[in-house]
Amino acid sequence: PPVLGLLALMELQASRAAARVDAQGAPILLDQQNRARWDWLQIERGQQALTRAVSAGGGDDPYVLQARIAFCHASARRAEDTDWARIAALYAQLLQVMPSPVVALNRVVAVSRSEGAFAAWALLQPLLDEPRLQGYAPLMVVRGELLQQLGREQDARDAFASAAALSQNQAERTLLRQRAGLPQEN
Repeated sequence: PPVLGLLALMELQASRAAARVDAQGAPILLDQQNRARWDWLQIERGQQALTRAVSAGGGDDPYVLQARIAFCHASARRAEDTDWARIAALYAQLLQVMPSPVVALNRVVAVSRSEGAFAAWALLQPLLDEPRLQGYAPLMVVRGELLQQLGREQDARDAFASAAALSQNQAERTLLRQRAGLPQEN
């Protein structure tokens, strides 16, 4: 099951590669990706490997759980069709078998999409003090997104500015500076 789970995960993640960046190399957020550019044959292969992994008893394997999450994303033909409640439940299950602050942070995002920013904000608070996430740009991105959803625009811009300062990727930094309302670097 772990091998099939990893195969499924790799197929499903790679299936979206063509839609992840624009012609200039700037990242495109998942909700804004052109899903027609996704490789639906690769998604089918990923689904087949995932089905085999689950059938072989790998339902609680970390790779299988990650592939199940990836399949929830890949099977949604439109962003608004994404089953965020299922994704949040799968992240909760993954957190039990593979405790990690990054998994917990991903769960925060899924909870924000399924239950709202208030529920996610409570889950985010302990992660803000997690030593392993200090200096981790995605933590500040999630904080910024939640603050934005809560109507705290200036705090959100500050969080995006912090994330931009932490990012080592120029294209990501540019996107985050835009979200922060900062001028672009030269």
